[in-house]
Amino acid sequence: MDVANELMVRGIVVGVFQENCWVVGNRRTGEAICIDPGDEPVEVLALARDLGVQIKLIANSHGHLDHVLGVHGVHSATGAPFLLHEGDLGLVTEGWQEGALRMGFDIAQGPPPPSGFVRAGDVVEVAGLRLRVLGTPGHTPGSVSYYADEGLLFSGDTLFRESIGRTDMPGGDYGQEMTSICDQLLTLPSDTLVLPGHMQETTVGYERERNPFVLDWLRRKAETR
Repeated sequence: MDVANELMVRGIVVGVFQENCWVVGNRRTGEAICIDPGDEPVEVLALARDLGVQIKLIANSHGHLDHVLGVHGVHSATGAPFLLHEGDLGLVTEGWQEGALRMGFDIAQGPPPPSGFVRAGDVVEVAGLRLRVLGTPGHTPGSVSYYADEGLLFSGDTLFRESIGRTDMPGGDYGQEMTSICDQLLTLPSDTLVLPGHMQETTVGYERERNPFVLDWLRRKAETR
């Protein structure tokens, strides 16, 4: 999709978990950020070539297995630094192996160590493209979302269309996730396009009005006042 004259965004569904990997690029500069390369790095790199951009940065929303298995391939091919919140460091150093074993995967190469860490309030950028880091823990302790001023939100596995990311895995916290959604994400402009880690896109306004988890959370909060 062409969000502005210079900004291009394209997603690809990768791996057995049907995870959404996003390539966000600037048409003028030819530089791009890859968000959550969860698998199939050859296909992710081909997508970047089709867009006419070079991946200069890998920015992950969190460290779960289905979001990191393509990091090594993209990093090796491009040299792009790999950024993650430090709260999910354990997931990319050891957690991916545990997850692979549980799922019966035979994976020879996991993700590399992060090149650096992001925190809420940071800005990650390449030439012609800036994404603001929003702290959205709950799905994992280090979950973040990335927001572009052009009206794009990359929500990872925090917010889905009429749903939310699961919080029943180690490190998950339902109350924390709902606070992240309601206090961080749903305060953005209503027409903000939400590009999640799984399933189809949505908007902030739609989720504010239609998401059953959000409506239930707000109702219960109102009842306790």
